[in-house]
Amino acid sequence: MASLTSISQLNKTRFQTPPQAQFHPNLASDFLPKKRGSILFQGHFRNLSGMPMKAKTAGKNGVVSATTAEKPKKRYPGEAKGFVEEMRFVAMRLHTREQAKEGEKEVKEPEERPVAKWEPSIDGYLRFLVDSKLVYDTLEGIIEKAAFPSYAEFGNTGLERSGSLAKDLEWFKEQGHVIPEPSEPGNRYAEYLKELSDKNPQALICHFYNIYFAHSAGGRMIGRKVAEKILNGKELEFYKWDGDLSQLLQNVRDKLNKVAESWTREEKNHCLEETEKSFKYSGDILRLILS
Repeated sequence: MASLTSISQLNKTRFQTPPQAQFHPNLASDFLPKKRGSILFQGHFRNLSGMPMKAKTAGKNGVVSATTAEKPKKRYPGEAKGFVEEMRFVAMRLHTREQAKEGEKEVKEPEERPVAKWEPSIDGYLRFLVDSKLVYDTLEGIIEKAAFPSYAEFGNTGLERSGSLAKDLEWFKEQGHVIPEPSEPGNRYAEYLKELSDKNPQALICHFYNIYFAHSAGGRMIGRKVAEKILNGKELEFYKWDGDLSQLLQNVRDKLNKVAESWTREEKNHCLEETEKSFKYSGDILRLILS
């Protein structure tokens, strides 16, 4: 789910986070790391205390020996507020400083730079919607199947998007547009999610979080800009929810924190490390808007 840096730069004031929803990872291509290593993730843990402290004491013979003081518990950024805050912290680090004050990503690749002119197209937007629907169909099917008990926690949250996208694609069809088949970015992401679902629940939950929470924040902003450009301001069902969105998001945050309570620290770290891949796959789909 060509660089879209300019999407976030078209109107910085209008792209501020809606007050009803905390900002979550926007998935524009300029947020995507080009290296799959854990450099950014390692940054998540730097400047943290928690190393064993040693004090020197003199024995009866005047010989100085080292004794280990009580080892303080290592704390991770956001940990005190729950695991969702840790996920948010890592995601925000993948932004540039222009996009978020917590951002640390440096723009290095040509495709990460702002495009001279941002011009979404109907055909490109349809490809984006079709590929997005495939990803949501896949993820929501995984949750319904519940290969791991924890997945069942995230069924019928009110954040589901597959049905809304189906309505939008039908509307485009009624307007005379040809609905394309899913393209490589969507197919690739859907297959990857299937691979994770049966063997890697922590990684799958990372993608769940980033897909739904990013769409509820940055995704809506992008949707409004596209609507203004090519849809005469029409708001698609993809960007509507039944009920109070902020409460729906909070309910899912609570569930995510509850599930993560049973994870070891290593499992939590593994989940966080998957954030870069989530950004990469979703960014590839997002770029279809400009294709």
